[in-house]
Amino acid sequence: MTIKTETIAVQGGSLDIQLHTGDPELPTLIFLHYWGGSHRTWSPLIDELNWAGPVVTYDQRGWGRSRGLPGPYEIDQLADDLDRIVTELGARQYVLVGHSMGGKVVQLFAARRPPGLIGVVLIAPAPAHPAITEPEQQGLSHAYDTEATITAALTHVLTHHPLPHNLHAQVVTDSLATSPPARSAWPLHSIAQNITTPVAAITAPVLILAGEHDQVDPPTVLLDHLLPHLPTAELEILPHTGHLSPLEIPTPLATRLHKFLSETATPTTT
Repeated sequence: MTIKTETIAVQGGSLDIQLHTGDPELPTLIFLHYWGGSHRTWSPLIDELNWAGPVVTYDQRGWGRSRGLPGPYEIDQLADDLDRIVTELGARQYVLVGHSMGGKVVQLFAARRPPGLIGVVLIAPAPAHPAITEPEQQGLSHAYDTEATITAALTHVLTHHPLPHNLHAQVVTDSLATSPPARSAWPLHSIAQNITTPVAAITAPVLILAGEHDQVDPPTVLLDHLLPHLPTAELEILPHTGHLSPLEIPTPLATRLHKFLSETATPTTT
């Protein structure tokens, strides 16, 4: 599989996507990272998944290689960016995989019922119905202020088991690779946005994967604040992981994703 970079025009400029080339007759997988993540968040999972079709990752607006893009940085704009990527890719079939913030962006985009969308996987997603208080939002907005606060979040909130040194360092670097407006847009605005009305329109199959020890979006929260609003969804609990399951347990996660794809994806022909 070859990885190439393609540039996509979006509002206010352009962003780069990393396209892992593959069999064009298989559905394309498009991955959206969490608040503080980057396209690199998905590397362990993609390596374990070994999907034979095309795979797309990218840094969302305001993060990593896309941090130079101007706002707004709320999820409506992030969904519009995803729309542009899907349009430019021209994939006949694709599956969206969103983690945390990326999961809420995916929900909003999938609610538009775009052509070609055949499946949605939400990994530790932020729920459609907000489950956070204003004081919690204020506290969350400072989680990535410094290397010390990021390390504290990793140690006490985001993970169930310590990450290997290289992944810990990657998370710290990615969490700092943003601008203040982009960093604050999620905790102060989008995380509290109620999208229950639009997401009820999603018709594609949805798999919700909740970490057993997730302190950010626990299974109980997703059962109460997300599952009731997604008529096509099922929820499963991933054991032995916290919020960062793509980094904590990439092998079991890849196994479950493969199962979903085998049940959902069928090759297309010209």
